[in-house]
Amino acid sequence: MSTTVILFVLLLAPAISASDSSSAYEVLEGFHFPEGLLPKGVVSYELDESSGKFRIDLNRSCSFSLEGSYQLSYQPSITGYISDRRLTELRGISVKVLFFWLNILEVVRLEDDLDFSVGVASASFPLDNFFVSPQCGCGLDCDDFRIGNFKLGKPSSLSSQ
Repeated sequence: MSTTVILFVLLLAPAISASDSSSAYEVLEGFHFPEGLLPKGVVSYELDESSGKFRIDLNRSCSFSLEGSYQLSYQPSITGYISDRRLTELRGISVKVLFFWLNILEVVRLEDDLDFSVGVASASFPLDNFFVSPQCGCGLDCDDFRIGNFKLGKPSSLSSQ
């Protein structure tokens, strides 16, 4: 009896709508990725739990600069495959390198770093750079004060004594 129930649940699981249980940000964390890989503005997502194939829909296309050196662009729809510590066959995310826009094809978590691949090259960044989801247009510099990896809201007034 119990094996029949388990088998039924396993067969039914991929058909369950992912948006009913968790947010896309929480799903990322479940695969050991920080939520800051996605910008704010996710309106829906689908995940086939058996294959790892996913689709994420943003409320609009989105671009911003990170640390003043990298320009990132997200299309309104992002697709790919997710597994533990690995995002592959990504579509819908690109980075500007010098004068060229390159598609980010894969992201792999290696301990406390994230390795981003554009096919012919890759770059690694510390995991703690991605704990906060960036905002379209301004990234992580949206009229907030930033101290190290901590972000403080804009104060209502400043004074010196």
